[in-house]
Amino acid sequence: MTGMLKWLLKWGLRAFLVALVLVVIFFFSLDSIFKAWIEHNIRKQTGMQVEIGKFHLGLTEPVIEIKNLQIYNSPQFGGTPFINIPEIYVEYDPVALKNKEIHLTLLRFNLGELDVVKSQDGLTNIFSMGVALPAKTPSASDTNNPLSQVKDQTGFDFKGIDCLNVSVGSFKYVDLQNQTNNREQKLAIDNCVITNVTSIADLTGLGLLVGLRSGDFFKPLVEPDASKPGQSPSDILKMLGH
Repeated sequence: MTGMLKWLLKWGLRAFLVALVLVVIFFFSLDSIFKAWIEHNIRKQTGMQVEIGKFHLGLTEPVIEIKNLQIYNSPQFGGTPFINIPEIYVEYDPVALKNKEIHLTLLRFNLGELDVVKSQDGLTNIFSMGVALPAKTPSASDTNNPLSQVKDQTGFDFKGIDCLNVSVGSFKYVDLQNQTNNREQKLAIDNCVITNVTSIADLTGLGLLVGLRSGDFFKPLVEPDASKPGQSPSDILKMLGH
């Protein structure tokens, strides 16, 4: 019996150590697992290739960090880069999350580059994205505050962002029909801070700043409206945010 007991204890200890190692590997691999899951879902929703340099989900602190998010256009648009985001950094309220509420204490968003591409057949990538959203008749509150629609997409109530820090690098236009139309607009917006964001109206100042810095960049991308003499950058920004 003594020999059998020692054998059982030895193999029981080995099994415990193996299980412990697997648990440790799992926790250290969580970031990689979530990174692969996010990349898969972006590809599924947009049909675009995506690469994430680094993803980190804090286990002991309410932090989410994404580094070097790169999304590429489909072959129809030459497989060119579409959007480059060097950083998304989020600190959230864990108590609110338990109550099915999204309350961000800090959101730092750095848009390095947005590439608008016109294909050989005259289509523009930002107007041809196949992102499927659930059909819904907007209520009056939705019209006034599109952020209220977050619940329809996630099941969580949006409660606001205490501090939003936005940086924007540049916009590029690539015309696959005529390369001479290619151009770049540098916005150079660094650390634009907005506090207490609870609705789209709170982002008006940021929208105007982007519109002013982008100049006439978006104007050639929109079909002219016969009822209007022209479309301002703010009009186009509203359309893009629809």
